[in-house]
Amino acid sequence: MLLLAKVLPMSISNERANIVVLGGGPGGYVAALSAAQRGAHVVLVEKERVGGTCLNVGCIPTKALATTAELLVRCKRAGEFGLSIAQATVDLPRLMAYKRSVVDQLVGGVEQLLKARRVTLVRGEARMTKPDTLVVDDAEGGRQEIAANQVILAPGSITAEPPIPGRELPGVVTSTGALDIDTVPPRLVVVGGGVIGLELACIYEAMGSQVTVLEMAPSILPGGTDEVIAKRLQIILRRRGMAIQTGATVERIEKSGGALRVVTAGAGGESGFEGERVLIATGRWPNTQAMGFEEVGLRMNGRAIAVDDRLATNLSNVWAIGDAVGGWMLAHKAMVEGRVAAENATGGNRKIDYRSVPNVIFTRPEVASVGLTEAQAGNDGAEVKVSQFAFSANPKARILGECDGLVRLVCEAGTGRVLGAHLMGPHATDLIAEAALAVQTGATADDLAWTTHAHPTLPEAMLEAALGFRDAAIHMHSR
Repeated sequence: MLLLAKVLPMSISNERANIVVLGGGPGGYVAALSAAQRGAHVVLVEKERVGGTCLNVGCIPTKALATTAELLVRCKRAGEFGLSIAQATVDLPRLMAYKRSVVDQLVGGVEQLLKARRVTLVRGEARMTKPDTLVVDDAEGGRQEIAANQVILAPGSITAEPPIPGRELPGVVTSTGALDIDTVPPRLVVVGGGVIGLELACIYEAMGSQVTVLEMAPSILPGGTDEVIAKRLQIILRRRGMAIQTGATVERIEKSGGALRVVTAGAGGESGFEGERVLIATGRWPNTQAMGFEEVGLRMNGRAIAVDDRLATNLSNVWAIGDAVGGWMLAHKAMVEGRVAAENATGGNRKIDYRSVPNVIFTRPEVASVGLTEAQAGNDGAEVKVSQFAFSANPKARILGECDGLVRLVCEAGTGRVLGAHLMGPHATDLIAEAALAVQTGATADDLAWTTHAHPTLPEAMLEAALGFRDAAIHMHSR
C-alpha cells in the first residue's frame, strides 16, 4: 500500500529550509535522504511520483519485463534441462500487473524513507525565481514559494524526440509507451540501437515479435562501448533472427496498409522496413527547459547545467546532479552525484569520481562495462595488455546453458593495474561490480587472480581473465 505524500501548507513560504531539492528521481531523492542524514531540514519537490523516470517508466519496469522475458525463454528451453513444460505464453494483463506492483512497492518504499527521515515532500511543478527560491504550482492551481539556503537541482531528463516526419502516427511509441502494452505486435521496428532500443528489442523478441533495429551509427550500443563486445552482440542477435541495420538514417514514417513503414537512407539509397508498431528509442535530453534556470543566471552547457567536479554551479548556493548535468544518463551515477551534492551542500568538500561508474545493458545476453576500453586507454597514451576469457569455458555458464560471451580486462601493461573491464554474458550486470571495485581501488590483475573465487560460479570467469594477464589462465589454452 502506497504512503500518501505529506503536503505542505501554504505557510511554508514563511519557513526557510536548509536545502530544497528540485526533482525526486534517483539523484534527487538520494540527495534529500543523504542531506537529511546529515541533519539538514530538507524539502523535496516532485511534480509526479518519486523515483523519477528510472523507477516509474525506465529502469525498474524495463527490468521487470526483461525478467519475465528471460523466464519465458528459459521455459521454452525447458527440455534442455530435463523438464517438460507443455506451453509457455505471455499473459499480458498479469504481466502488466506484475510490473506495476514492483514499481508501486518501490515507490512506496522511497516515500516511507522520506517520511522516516522527515523530508518534506511537495507535489508540484517548480521553477526558480531567485538563486535561493523556488515557486511551486500544484495540480489544484495552488502556488507555494519555497526558500532555502542551498538548492540542489535534479530535474532529470526527457525522451529525445528527433524531427522524424510521421512520428505522431498511431502505433509509433516512445520507451514509455512500449512499457505499457495490451498486445504484442507481430513486427516491431526499433529506431535506435542504443541501450533503450536494444533492451526493449530483446524483450519484444522474447515475447514473439519479429524485431528490426535501425541504427544511424556504424555499430550498435553506445559510443565508447568495447568494439569486440559490440560486434559479438550484433552477431548473436542476428543469429537469433533479429534484423539489425546500421548506418541507417530514418527519413520518415508512413502508413503502409494496416502497418507502418519506416523509410531509411543509406549508402544504397532508400529502404523500407514495416511493422505494426514503431519504437523511437533515440536517447534522452536533459530536462532543463522553462524552469527559470537561465533567467536567474545559471550557466548552461547546451541543454545541460554546467557544474564543476564538486557538482557546484556558477551560483554559490546551487548544485546540480543527474541527467540534467549531461554525461552518462544512469540512475546509479545520479545516486552517487546526489550523495556528493548533499555532502557539499551541508559543508563538505567532496569531488565526484566517475572512474568506477559502470554501464549495464539488460539485453540477452547482458552487457556491462566499467573504466576504459582498449581504444580509450591507447588514446590516453597508456601501454595496455588485454586479457579475455570466454564464458563457454566457465562451468556455471555451462550449467545455465548460457555460454555466449566473454570477459575482457584492460590492464596497464607494466603494473597490471585494471583500467577497464568489459563483459557480455550471463549476469554480466552483476559481475561488473567486482571490476568496478578493482578500478576504483587501483587493484591489479594479480590482486584479482589471487582472490579466491567460489566454484562453480560465474565470477570465476573474471578470475580466469585476470590469470590471463600473466598468460596463466587455467581453463583456457593461451595461444
